[in-house]
Amino acid sequence: MILEYEDIVVGSDLRAVLFAFNNNLPIFFSQPRRPFRFDFLAPNIDLGCVKLTRNNLLELTNITEVKVVGLRAELLWERLLFLLNLDGKVPLANLCASMRFDREHLTCSNEYSKIGTLNFSNCFYFGDDNISGLVRQKELANPTYTCYDWIAFNSGGKHEIDYIWVGDDFVKEIWFYSSDRMCGNSPVKDACVVSALTQDQLAEFDYSETMARFKMISEMEKRGMKGRQNGYSTNGNPKHYKFRTTPISRTKHRDPVAIISTDDRVSLPKVSEGCMLADLEAACSAYDRFLKYL
Repeated sequence: MILEYEDIVVGSDLRAVLFAFNNNLPIFFSQPRRPFRFDFLAPNIDLGCVKLTRNNLLELTNITEVKVVGLRAELLWERLLFLLNLDGKVPLANLCASMRFDREHLTCSNEYSKIGTLNFSNCFYFGDDNISGLVRQKELANPTYTCYDWIAFNSGGKHEIDYIWVGDDFVKEIWFYSSDRMCGNSPVKDACVVSALTQDQLAEFDYSETMARFKMISEMEKRGMKGRQNGYSTNGNPKHYKFRTTPISRTKHRDPVAIISTDDRVSLPKVSEGCMLADLEAACSAYDRFLKYL
């Protein structure tokens, strides 16, 4: 299969999807870069133009305050990709596993064989994990990663706190969410611990999933959080069980590094997410034939 386009977008994070949507361009990627589950848009951003509305703003409870946030970025990402799909602007969908640029063509392949060749005049590159030839990136001796430790609470998971900001590289923030292990909107919460770690640190036990669990519990206890109540002491003070947790999984994503285009046809857009969100309503007119049914 040979596909020919004047302009294409390569990438799948929210910036890439916004750029493709606003400019009505086809988008290609090898692996979807879904926004982090707890990335929220500003509460003043109106997304009624893509039929994403909410009656009440979401409130996140911290130890000392209640923070008002907007819609989850993931919802906007899904809606824009859906509309691009309906308009035929995601030709390979999620069928592509890798891409290779040979200075003439962009070859797309799955796990077994080549599935298509792209010819283009201009490529707007936003980043992709499994592509070669389009850009050259600076090699770092010890690259950094954003690390996500997903942790289940076996005891002590019922509380009102939604997030804790710590600020350290190891356990920078802690997000609590209604457990996915149980059906419905469970009062039991699990946690996601976000850290910024180097490649060397990822191999050390001091920065392992086990230590992330221990530090998370320590930070919770520092802030006065307690496990399930366990009766009263002889002097009448309430006693509490210790928090009991189990690791679910650890995922990590390499942080962006400086990149350089290898071809005059490949550009690296610097437009900000905020600017593209401001242009979103005007771009929706090209998708009215789909939006009227949502």
